[in-house]
Amino acid sequence: QVQVVESGGGLVQSGGSLTLSCTASGVIFRINATAWYRQGLGNQRELVAVVTSDGRSSYADSVKGRFTISRENAKNTTVLQMSQLQPSDTGVYYCYADLLSRNPRRNLYWGQGTQVTVSP
Repeated sequence: QVQVVESGGGLVQSGGSLTLSCTASGVIFRINATAWYRQGLGNQRELVAVVTSDGRSSYADSVKGRFTISRENAKNTTVLQMSQLQPSDTGVYYCYADLLSRNPRRNLYWGQGTQVTVSP
């Protein structure tokens, strides 16, 4: 059974840094793309960054130049390095994976989310 699990959230002061990790476990043949989304209180879930199997990445305008997404393919892990954090970055961060596994009827998986709180 495939699982996607995030870690690394926490409380940080404005201007600080945090690193989030997302690891997919189970029998996985290939990870096509992995993305980070976030959802602030009262807001809709929004795309933060995405990285494809060939390493191409893209970012929301609000995080460009501050966040970096990368993949560690051997570990089925995706890392989101966040710097110059602002209170507006506060929210629950979710990992989203598009992958191939033993289950041919499903290829999209969400993690349970990890809280990031940036204090002024």
